[in-house]
Amino acid sequence: MRKYLLLAAMAIGGGLTALLGVRLMDNQNTSFANASHATVPVKYAHYTPGGNGSAVADFTFAAEKALPMVVHISASMHMKRNGNSMQGFGFGNIPEEFRQFFEGPGLRFSPGDDGADQVQQGTGSGVILSADGYIVTNNHVVREADELTVTLNDKREFKAKVIGTDPSTDLALVKIEAKDLPYIQFGNSDEAKVGEWVVAIGNPFNLASTVTAGIVSAKGRDIHIVQDKAPIESFIQTDAVVNPGNSGGALLNLDGSLIGINTAIASPTGVYAGYAFAIPSNLVQKVVEDLRQFGVVQRGYLGIIIRDQAKEGEDKLLTGVIVDSLVENSAAREAGIKKGDVITKIDDQQIKSSPELLEIVGKHRPGDKLKLYVQRNGSERDYTVVLKNRSGNTDKVVKPVGSAAMDALGAEFETLSKAEAKKLDIKGGVQVKSMSMGKLSNQTDIREGFIITSVNNQFVTDLESFQDILNEAKGGVMLEGIYPANPDRQYYYAFGI
Repeated sequence: MRKYLLLAAMAIGGGLTALLGVRLMDNQNTSFANASHATVPVKYAHYTPGGNGSAVADFTFAAEKALPMVVHISASMHMKRNGNSMQGFGFGNIPEEFRQFFEGPGLRFSPGDDGADQVQQGTGSGVILSADGYIVTNNHVVREADELTVTLNDKREFKAKVIGTDPSTDLALVKIEAKDLPYIQFGNSDEAKVGEWVVAIGNPFNLASTVTAGIVSAKGRDIHIVQDKAPIESFIQTDAVVNPGNSGGALLNLDGSLIGINTAIASPTGVYAGYAFAIPSNLVQKVVEDLRQFGVVQRGYLGIIIRDQAKEGEDKLLTGVIVDSLVENSAAREAGIKKGDVITKIDDQQIKSSPELLEIVGKHRPGDKLKLYVQRNGSERDYTVVLKNRSGNTDKVVKPVGSAAMDALGAEFETLSKAEAKKLDIKGGVQVKSMSMGKLSNQTDIREGFIITSVNNQFVTDLESFQDILNEAKGGVMLEGIYPANPDRQYYYAFGI
């Protein structure tokens, strides 16, 4: 009996010991957990503008603020028909008032060949800049258009006119007749940081008022998409979803301020594949101010050819761009810049690549002064450069009279020299020096080099007479002329106004 009582006592004692140990361990674990939470600060993962921020952003503030300021743009283009042709002339394109000059034996119009244009429509986006209806968009959205229709976020529609375009940056300024419109506030694109949250608003695939979000994934991108003699590309790269139709739309920071105009996507398929590109707002603001005030961009030039990867010696890599060559009588040459100089800074901004330099200079006008810091022979020097225009002076550029009609043609012209006219045995004319998108490329087969000798059966001897006739034309225009390589053959081209 005593033996059983001893065993029971031992069992009870062991149980009490085990229970006490468990409680002690539990208390230790509880103390450890509480200590951990006490030393590591925690917050809910949300974002409020002006707040402390966190890993997950709230995009509703920027979206609600900017949605009424982003518009849908529909661009109607009258494209040339494929019809019979003789000497470069498509009969299907002949305006009705000119057909009497061509109809005859063997030159009758076929049934159904009524000369009606094929109308093609494209869509894009735009951002309202002022209460009275100025809107910024991309040049490639409007450059081919014969008619523009702007649809606001509240579904009101307006016809728009082009105030001016800048092919160098792919920007355009259009205007609608409206009042009391909500308009965007510009942010400082120089302050945008890689990794920063951004919001894109536009009209992809004709879907109005679409909002997407992402981060700034790079800055100062040069993607070789702007087709111009002096392109300026220094795009903000983002992974916000942007698709066809977003061009001209807004790229915003989380405060709802404009930091870019969405312009292009990197894609093997034509739709979004990971990266989109926006024109920095600081460059946009300068361009649209020029277009609004002058009708043409006032752009200053250094007059240099530059390249990246400037090196000094074999193992020392300099930050900056190297001056590869200089234009005669250029602003940089006159200031003392030399071939081989490495430009490291302009005013207070470091230069790491060619796109950065082009963007900085592109934000200035002829006559503006810039301080360039350069490395030469191991030492740093600075030079004050007075920017010039393309003509080599500091004068403001004036938009030519009659340029609205000329711009619609999508070509550059110049008066044929007297020597060339004598050589070709003609009285004179106007030569097509270069072509881009416009009425001539859309509605005719005209080529660069064509010499216009007559417009609507009126002789043309110089650029001024060509502009005068064009400004008076209504309904349609018929051009007659020759190509220098075949001066004995007359060519005819017709298009609608």
